[in-house]
Amino acid sequence: MTTSGVSKEALDQAIRSRLSATHVEIEDISGGCGQAYEVIIVSPEFAGKRTLQRHKLVNAALKDEIAAVHAFTQRDYTPEEYTQVKDEQ
Repeated sequence: MTTSGVSKEALDQAIRSRLSATHVEIEDISGGCGQAYEVIIVSPEFAGKRTLQRHKLVNAALKDEIAAVHAFTQRDYTPEEYTQVKDEQ
């Protein structure tokens, strides 16, 4: 349970529902207080968009959640891009 910021569960739900995400990975890098997150978001909504356009889409969709934390780092992929990234690892 977080004392401030946003919980991982709430962030995950918001990402999946607002961005039609098919895969989400969330790492709380704040030591558990819910103030800093690194996220991977996989969504077909990113198709045809460049990195900046993807970030703007995510930032608009998660405006309230991002405002409640100190740090939010995102990596955004289409399902096809994410499959390629995972295959290269």
